[in-house]
Amino acid sequence: MTSKVFKLIAKEAHRQKYGLEMIPSENYVSENVLKALGSILTNKYSEGFPGRRYYGGNEVIDKIENYAQDLAKELFKVPIALVQSYSGSPANQAITMAVCKPGDVVMGLTLSSGGHLTHGAKLNFSSIFYKAVNYSVGDDWKINFEELETLAKKHKPKMIWVGTTAYPFKLDYKKFRKIADEVDATLVADISHITGLIIGGVHTSPVPYADIIMTTTHKTLRGPRGAMILVTERGLERDPEIKGKIERAIIPGIQGGPHNHQTAAIAVSLEEALKPSFKKYAIQVVNNAAVLAKELGTVSETHLILLSLTSYGYGMGYQAQYALEEAGITVNKNTIPGEPASPFYPSGIRLGTPALTTRGMKEKDMIKIARWIKRVLEEIRGLDLPKEQEQRKDFLNEAKARLNKNKNLKQIRKEIEDFAGKFPVPGVD
Repeated sequence: MTSKVFKLIAKEAHRQKYGLEMIPSENYVSENVLKALGSILTNKYSEGFPGRRYYGGNEVIDKIENYAQDLAKELFKVPIALVQSYSGSPANQAITMAVCKPGDVVMGLTLSSGGHLTHGAKLNFSSIFYKAVNYSVGDDWKINFEELETLAKKHKPKMIWVGTTAYPFKLDYKKFRKIADEVDATLVADISHITGLIIGGVHTSPVPYADIIMTTTHKTLRGPRGAMILVTERGLERDPEIKGKIERAIIPGIQGGPHNHQTAAIAVSLEEALKPSFKKYAIQVVNNAAVLAKELGTVSETHLILLSLTSYGYGMGYQAQYALEEAGITVNKNTIPGEPASPFYPSGIRLGTPALTTRGMKEKDMIKIARWIKRVLEEIRGLDLPKEQEQRKDFLNEAKARLNKNKNLKQIRKEIEDFAGKFPVPGVD
């Protein structure tokens, strides 16, 4: 008897192959990464670090973890790399615990400007246990460094985050370093979204400027869902004890046994990232995003596009996400700077090119996809979000029912299935 789980996995495989995955934080891992993730390494407990485990039987696990660390140090040219964090959020929590004491001031880009929860967002640990001060973007949607400098001089943060989740422009790490030095703050770069671009040489590396770097290992790196914490030469000079502080924050601070199958899969993805073919991939990701953005009437300097939908109506992000999914295109609703509607029902969508590029799509394909997106968005005109909150639930149910029956969306979905099915997805027949 076939397990229900495997039947559902088969359905997900069909969705991935015959749809267009355009959430910029998602990607496809290689078959070798999948093999490592599904290996017997998941059976072993390995609390502690190589050579310092609480359990026996970790001789092979130690070699795997040391190898992953060595690959990361080689790839990023840093003296210290730690690969045990379960994902990006706990990695950022570990860094904050290592650098700051409860109540210390931390600074990060506000969520509504494209920042991350762990950089000081309300209700997150980073603002519950620490005093969070947020900087923002200006009218041009770019980081307002004058505001950042003013806030830093006023509040004297112990740590400054530089990192984004919905920011389509390149980051100027040199400016962040200058401000951090003015207030003697530790500068931490969260490069989770752009790691692959940095490796590929199409985005500036933070290594010469940051003290500590955190990156997830999926997204543009095309590894498993995990994270790495890197300490630069600058960071080691600033605090020679920082490695031990971060290790203690990881365990026993917030984690127990590491996920050894995940560590092995990270090592496989780092091996792949060291190959010349990875640089070609990163260049293509950026080229694809630039073409797609231009066709949609905006700009992108990275892998990511933040598209305002205010020209289609009020609070259209949810409706756009739903309509695009009905047509076989997966994006996510997202706030835009100066959000006029609601964080829950925002005015934009976030989309990107990492997964499409992994499948082999090029610039000419982005032009086709942009045309489909624009056709879909025309179908949501008139579906403006009610400004009265009590009316929204019924409205959204009615809007979804209407979009479910939309013949134009069904036609676009057939076109996309024919198109997407020609491009391979690793691990899917």
